[in-house]
Amino acid sequence: MIRRHDGRMTRAQGFAGERISVLPRPLIHQALGRALTARLLVTDCGYFPAAVGHRRSRPAGSRQAIVIVCADGGGWCDLPSGRRTVRPGQALIVPPDVPHTYGAATGDPWTIWWLHLAGTDVRELIAAAQVDAERPVVGVGDVYRAVALIDESLRRMERDDSAASLQAAAGAAWHLLALLAADQTHATSTGHDPVRQARQYLHDHVGTRVSVAELAALARLSPSHFAALFRKATGAGVLKYQTRLRMSRARELLDTTDLPIATIARMLGYRDPFYFSRQFHAAHGIPASAYRAQRKG
Repeated sequence: MIRRHDGRMTRAQGFAGERISVLPRPLIHQALGRALTARLLVTDCGYFPAAVGHRRSRPAGSRQAIVIVCADGGGWCDLPSGRRTVRPGQALIVPPDVPHTYGAATGDPWTIWWLHLAGTDVRELIAAAQVDAERPVVGVGDVYRAVALIDESLRRMERDDSAASLQAAAGAAWHLLALLAADQTHATSTGHDPVRQARQYLHDHVGTRVSVAELAALARLSPSHFAALFRKATGAGVLKYQTRLRMSRARELLDTTDLPIATIARMLGYRDPFYFSRQFHAAHGIPASAYRAQRKG
């Protein structure tokens, strides 16, 4: 373990594939002095996949509210009111100044997307989601969308700590809390369509390889059941569907930009441009360069 500059404890070794962004503490005061981020500010955010051994303890609580969306596995949180378990498709929201300890389940550690939030509107937004120290765990109606919004905040903060990036991150966080509030107001199980939500998630993450197991966990279904539903609805397996999306996006970029083919390959998640070229040729019958040269319209 090592101690961070803000006094909290963290692992000396992170989790494989983790992403994390922390706003430098001197900038928090500045951001809370600006009109928009005074109301809601993302101070920390991240993604911990299969976070074996993850544990955080704050005996005096945190100045920020903590929002954790569990996408897979499980975890727990100890509060003055007792222990709460956290399962896939649920969010743990710890209000500011509430003592707590939370961590990953031992046998099946959670995969989580998380935010720390400050600002004048935080307590009101949490209350709208019907969350307090007695009821910190709530269901998430559309886990795909919730994860995408945290990912949007994280991408903005990974880019830089400019006022514009912090405002965009705050906007995504506000949207997330509004969705969580709506989930508690309405019966979100009605009309739940895991395949539609999965397709939208794949569209939003066209440059990232997503497995059947990940999508099934977000939908709270077994991989075999999810795969059968997905194939029935789309006529293809998840991998083939992802490839079709990537090829569609590749055609769009070839038609509308002058980007080098190798750059387009990287944008679509292909580390090897030659493999991308083989995939494109297999799908279209001609190389990407020949496709680009064709007259269209």
